[in-house]
Amino acid sequence: MKEVLFGSPYEAHPDWPAFQDRLAAEAVSVGYTNTYEIRKRLAGARVWPHHVKSVADLGAIPVLAKDDLPDLQAARPPFGGLLSYRAGTLRRIYRSPGPINDPQGDREDFWRVAPAASAAGFGAGDIVLNSFSYHLTPGGLMLDAGLRKLGCTVIPGGVGNSAAQVEIACAAGATGYTGTPQFLLTLLERAVEMERRLPFRRALVTGAPLPPELRARLEYEFRVDVYQSYGTADAGTLGYECPEKNGWHVAPEIVIELLVPGDDRPAADGEVGQVVVTSPNEIYPLVRFGTGDLSAWNREPCRCGRTSHRLAGFLGRVGEGVKVKGMFVHPRELAGALGDDPAVARYQAVVTEGAGGVDVFTVRVEAAPGCELGDGEVAALGARIREAVKVRPVVEVVGAGEIAPDAGVVVDGRGLGRRRDVK
Repeated sequence: MKEVLFGSPYEAHPDWPAFQDRLAAEAVSVGYTNTYEIRKRLAGARVWPHHVKSVADLGAIPVLAKDDLPDLQAARPPFGGLLSYRAGTLRRIYRSPGPINDPQGDREDFWRVAPAASAAGFGAGDIVLNSFSYHLTPGGLMLDAGLRKLGCTVIPGGVGNSAAQVEIACAAGATGYTGTPQFLLTLLERAVEMERRLPFRRALVTGAPLPPELRARLEYEFRVDVYQSYGTADAGTLGYECPEKNGWHVAPEIVIELLVPGDDRPAADGEVGQVVVTSPNEIYPLVRFGTGDLSAWNREPCRCGRTSHRLAGFLGRVGEGVKVKGMFVHPRELAGALGDDPAVARYQAVVTEGAGGVDVFTVRVEAAPGCELGDGEVAALGARIREAVKVRPVVEVVGAGEIAPDAGVVVDGRGLGRRRDVK
């Protein structure tokens, strides 16, 4: 077995199931004591904290779907009764697509990114270009905090402006990258166009799928050692790859259940289920929080030495949101941008996989009778959509009747096993 350095002592816990049972009991106790929403949900199910002594006992508690958060937060702003303390005690408040408000407490590495970055080989002395947004959404500072805990120097690249990011990464001698895998490819290709060579040796990618062909190109053509991390703004890091790159180890300090959509029974090994999170976070505890993401268990021992179970990767969605270039796109946001436009009869967003595995976000628009959508109108629609969903679209005007009345508003067409229509 390889000798490894872990980011947390819990990663090699001698009795992982027992550790998960204790976390489940702690999360229920913290949530019931400190939050309105969890206390109400437990009371409705006639479950009290002393009833929950194991992960199996969580089964008596209803799942809270991520797609329900916008309505909960609108009814009890700003966090829907899920926050343990007053909002004024937080370090930061973010706004994610949905729209969903996300809190950041005062704890170092609040989202537990450091173990994922450590498993990817990042450490003190590394200079890392972080290409996630630092504006409103928490992605940038999630990665930033984990990297800083490990002693890395962070370049806050943010979104876009690829030429400037290539220049600063080369000038600073950046040895690492964090961001979506698609933008990593964009930077590497832009550097070739600029006759520069990016000094990246490793990358921690998240927020978007990593198809095998994209990973192969990044690792073999550009010689960047790529690791995946999986998480959400609500629950922080949920899983990540070790050097074996054979599934995502469940992150420390959380409990993950995989529940089969439809009946919410626990998924058997290899069976697809929704990722449901329970966390005893002192600021924002979660009890059976349904992420909407689908995965499967890999419980085989890992040669890296970590004892946590592994997720088999991203296998689709059950909720309304579809992730595009690291951002969730929801039908309700498209409705806000296009639903009241008298010139638009119907619309449909289609997400496909372009060259190199890059996400292509196309919004098909059908003009209302008697209306014409010229270049100026199309540009204005594109600007509104981008403002609403934080992703730049390709707007395609289609003929009357090409979008069926019962067609899904968001269609995910990125490969077998990940296709989903949302109405």
